[in-house]
Amino acid sequence: MNPMTTTIIISSLATGTIITASSHHWFMAWIGLEMNTLAIIPMISKQHHPRATEAATKYFLTQAAASAMILFSSTMNAGTTGNWDIINSTNPTANMLLTMALAMKLGLAPVHFWLPEVLQGSTLKTAMIITTWQKLAPMALLYQTSNNLSTTALMIMGLISTMLGGWAGLNQTQTRKIMAYSSIAHLGWMATISTILPNIMIMNLMLYLLMTTSMFYAMILLNSKNIKNLTTSWTASPTITSITMLILLSLAGLPPLTGFTPKWLILEELTTQNLTMTAVLMAMSTLLSLFFYLRLAYSSTITLSPNTTTTTHKWRFKQTPSTSPLSLTLPMSILMLPLTPTLC
Repeated sequence: MNPMTTTIIISSLATGTIITASSHHWFMAWIGLEMNTLAIIPMISKQHHPRATEAATKYFLTQAAASAMILFSSTMNAGTTGNWDIINSTNPTANMLLTMALAMKLGLAPVHFWLPEVLQGSTLKTAMIITTWQKLAPMALLYQTSNNLSTTALMIMGLISTMLGGWAGLNQTQTRKIMAYSSIAHLGWMATISTILPNIMIMNLMLYLLMTTSMFYAMILLNSKNIKNLTTSWTASPTITSITMLILLSLAGLPPLTGFTPKWLILEELTTQNLTMTAVLMAMSTLLSLFFYLRLAYSSTITLSPNTTTTTHKWRFKQTPSTSPLSLTLPMSILMLPLTPTLC
């Protein structure tokens, strides 16, 4: 892609998120979301491949429908209350529409259908942007309206997302689809706690962004688009492959890695609020996600043959790119558990 075009697209992407996150008026928030959506479309479809075009079309239609629902709910709220402030959304019907629209924007179940397909049709870098940066604007709106949204609806969607993110990821072989279902499961945890303790949701979002960025960048360095590619990643870079295993275990939420922190605090808060059954179901659903994380870790680092692999080596004619971004995000994605008191 032309450098000037890339600069314009990235600038629009950043500007749209900042406008949405910093606005108090619903119309400005909607404009920011639309800028965000329109900026990512060329990035998804730049491969000039039918699969990429299909992914861009699905993303556009889904995000446009969600944006229309947000505009409709804000108009309905303005008609009854007389103001367009984001924090003063008091109409119950409008709030329910807003909840569904934000769930569709984020990819929460049961309106998650677009996320795995869009990621599969995108490049690894574009998939990384969709699962990290593109979540910021809807999460900012969710944080601002958390006092007005239905706790029951968000908890049900969060519980379904954590369970579906685990179940649906079990039979996947494509790493981008596995990361899509991982994203759905993590967003389910955030949705569950959003109306009870929004500060934990923000902390969970920050750690999710760190871990997901590290994992995607490791996959970009290893050029691993499926589990078969991961099995030969040791020959490309043993160090990055070992690091990838730690990032996967951190995403799974195993102590003493960073990913254990948000799950621990969310389960503690749910238990404090007498939502023990919800906490138990979410903890059990994490075991499903743990299975496919362990399968990726097993394929990449534990199934090492003493002989030279006979598969086609994707690394022989390709230089390993710079690992500096990984060195920045890696320590925070696996070693921040002792800093939990400061994060809260």
